[in-house]
Amino acid sequence: MRANGLVVAILCFGAGLVVATFTELRDFLPELLRGGVITLQVTAGGAVVAVIAALSAALTRLYGPRPLRWLATAYVELFRGTSALVQLFWLFFVLPHFGVTLSPMVVGIAALGLNVGAYGAEVVRGAIGSVARGQWEACTALNLTRAQTLRRIVLPQAFVAMIPPWGNLFIELLKATSLVSLITLSDLAFKAQQLNQNTLRTAEVFSTVLLMYLALSVLITVGMRALEARAALGLRRGRVS
Repeated sequence: MRANGLVVAILCFGAGLVVATFTELRDFLPELLRGGVITLQVTAGGAVVAVIAALSAALTRLYGPRPLRWLATAYVELFRGTSALVQLFWLFFVLPHFGVTLSPMVVGIAALGLNVGAYGAEVVRGAIGSVARGQWEACTALNLTRAQTLRRIVLPQAFVAMIPPWGNLFIELLKATSLVSLITLSDLAFKAQQLNQNTLRTAEVFSTVLLMYLALSVLITVGMRALEARAALGLRRGRVS
């Protein structure tokens, strides 16, 4: 399965290069690749922020003191219930009115990461809740603290369950990076719009970009499946030992 995914990704990216070669877009492909680097940076940074925010919010809502639970709930509901575009604009255009000015890259990573993290918090909470109650009771019988139970028993099992939905969230994050062009970042989508205006080769430009996005999403899928297989194998070994 992993090999098939890699083959598909390579074929998708290769198809984009073929399109560029036969339509004289090869002179502009470096621009698309530079935009692709920005897209990857926002995606990777946003993924880190999303995972940290999701774990923090989920664990706080489950086990934190009441004021922090309210704060975590407010974060989840705010970022799930409002548009990612509005959140992006708010951080970029409104925060300076309060004396806080962030670079476009930081705003893009923070806004998209916090947005995806709000959805991820529910994934984490559901995965922790799916662990059998008997696991908690056994840990209590062994006199393990809540922190030890979470770290050694519950989270490793929940981690395997939360990987597939996280893969979907990372792909959604990748696609959402097209919004950062609206705050002056020259990402892949922005470069495509520029090339389309300069060359008037709409079909060729956007077909190439479509294939590049597809290749990146397939790579994310392959990586998450490999991580899931490795985590499941480690969990099985732990149970055997």
